[in-house]
Amino acid sequence: MTTLHIDHTSRWFGNVVAVNDITMNITPGVTGLLGPNGAGKSTLIHMMGGFLAPSTGSVTLDGAPIWRNESAYRQIGLVPEREGMYDFLDGAEFVLANAELHGLPDPGAAAQRALATVEMEYAQDRRISTYSKGMRQRVKMASALVHDPSVLLLDEPFNGMDPRQRMHLMDLLRRMGEEGRTVLFSSHILEEVEQLASHIEVIVAGRHAASGNFRKIRRLMTDRPHRYLVRSSDDRTLAAALIADPSTAGIEVDLSEAALRIQAVDFNRFTELLPRVARDHGIRLLTVSPSDESLESVFSYLVAA
Repeated sequence: MTTLHIDHTSRWFGNVVAVNDITMNITPGVTGLLGPNGAGKSTLIHMMGGFLAPSTGSVTLDGAPIWRNESAYRQIGLVPEREGMYDFLDGAEFVLANAELHGLPDPGAAAQRALATVEMEYAQDRRISTYSKGMRQRVKMASALVHDPSVLLLDEPFNGMDPRQRMHLMDLLRRMGEEGRTVLFSSHILEEVEQLASHIEVIVAGRHAASGNFRKIRRLMTDRPHRYLVRSSDDRTLAAALIADPSTAGIEVDLSEAALRIQAVDFNRFTELLPRVARDHGIRLLTVSPSDESLESVFSYLVAA
């Protein structure tokens, strides 16, 4: 099981602290790395990929330091956000060059497999200077996959991709996670992270803000009410019964939605209370929908905290 371990790691540039005392484990499967612009995501990914040394702390792969460790580099594929590509090469030459740098026994065959994986064979003979943003992203992906790494690090990989390309990349990353590879990607498209990542790590202002499944993180935020949209056969009777309990902080009758908007301050108590009250009053529950458990809501809470 290939595991990246970041242990009390910081990185600063002059007087600017980009990453501040972060500790986390990245294990096999797909992990989403979230944070606003300038949070330190790219700096952290570059330290995981061996392109930056930590100022303090350590970044290790299965217990071995990554910085200046050639054997660790062979297990890692990196897709950076910034484009440092040789535009005068065609796609096949670019991927082949990376295969040769890794000293693969048959670099040509490895390059062709990687290009096929990202569906870029049709444009492999065109110069990179003619590529769209999405095509550049895919050829960078091929270059990162050419040596069949066990760890894949992607910094904003969906930038510039059309919907079909995004779906293909999401399917590819999901499959790699299921195969047991360690995949970490950052993205500002929260819906895609919610669909793809089984685990999330959140960084805010260079610090580690949260870790885990986003719904579990939401339920740990006991200082903020949980919001629900509830439709029933008798909204007014249900509201009167619920508001009397201390687990409920407020209820609004939403006439346009023909529903109740409920704020619950005690998640466990409320989830037991609601069906019991409905049963005792002979009320049918038609809809019970959390209205603030999307990843976007959780992220907004953490950034504002």
